[in-house]
Amino acid sequence: MVVPAVARSYPALSISGARPDEIDRILALADDFSPRAAEECEGGVRLFFGDAADRDQGRVAVATAFPRMQADPIEVDDEDWARRSQQALAAIRVGRIVVAPPWAQQTSDVGTEGAGSHQLRATGHDAIVITIEPSMGFGTGHHATTRLCLAALQRLDLRHASVLDIGTGSGVLALAADRLGAARALGIDSDADAIQSARENLSRNTDARHVVFEVADLMSATLVPADVVTANLTGALLVRAAATLMHAVRPGGTLVLCGLQASERDDVVTAFCRATLIDEREEDGWVGLTLIREAQATRSSAVTSR
Repeated sequence: MVVPAVARSYPALSISGARPDEIDRILALADDFSPRAAEECEGGVRLFFGDAADRDQGRVAVATAFPRMQADPIEVDDEDWARRSQQALAAIRVGRIVVAPPWAQQTSDVGTEGAGSHQLRATGHDAIVITIEPSMGFGTGHHATTRLCLAALQRLDLRHASVLDIGTGSGVLALAADRLGAARALGIDSDADAIQSARENLSRNTDARHVVFEVADLMSATLVPADVVTANLTGALLVRAAATLMHAVRPGGTLVLCGLQASERDDVVTAFCRATLIDEREEDGWVGLTLIREAQATRSSAVTSR
C-alpha cells in the first residue's frame, strides 16, 4: 500500500527576461545554491529550492549577474507541480530501462532518450520498467545527469554486486541497480523528504526486492564500502567529497559520477586521481564519469560494453 506524502510547498525563483542561450548560464550560477529542480518557460526559467534561504541567495546571485532580468521569489505547491507534470511528463527510455510516471502505465507515450515515442506496452521483452512518481524535489529520469547514470549502470556487470547510491533523491538509480541484478542496493540522502519519496517509489516497484533507503549525510555517515558507488551530485560537491567517496567504494570497485558540467570535468578528474577513468560520456553539457578505484577491476565492476 502506498502512503501518500504530506503535501508541501517549495520556495521558487521565477526568472523572466532570459534569452534561450542564457538559460544554461543561469542554471550553472544557481547550482551553487542547491536548486531541486528547474522548469523552463517562455522567456525564462523557474527554479525550485529546498528552503527559502537557498532561494534568496540564488536570487541575489542571479540579480547581480543578470541585472536586466526579473527574479521574483514565489512559493509553489508540490501537488500543483505534480499535476502540471502529469500533462507534460511521459515515460523515458534509456537503453533497457524505461522510467515511467504512474499514469504512463495506462498511456502510450514513452520517450526514447529524448527522441520520439512509442507504446509503453511495446518496449520489448528485455525492458525494465521503473515507476517514479514525479515530485518537484527529486528526479524523474528526464534530466541528462540521471540518464547518464542509468546508461552507465547498464554498461556494468552488476550481478551479485553491492551498490551504494549517494544522494538518491527519487531512488531511481538504486531501483535500477536492483533490477539490473545487484545483490543489494542502498540509497542514502541527507534530505528526509527525498527518502520518503524514494520509499514510496520502492513500494510502487514490487519487482525491486533488495533495496533499502536511509537518511544519511555523505560527509558524516559511516558507510560500508560497496562494489559500485553512484554519486549524482554537483561538480563542486564531488570535488569536496572525493576522499569520502573513494573510501565508500571497495578496492577494485567502480565509481559512477555525474552532476558535473563539462567546465568542471578536469577538476573532478583531478580530485579522483587515485582512480582510473574507464568511461566518459557527455550529454547537453553534462558529463558522466565511470572510474575504478584501483587499476584492476573485479568481476562486479567490469565494463561489459562501451
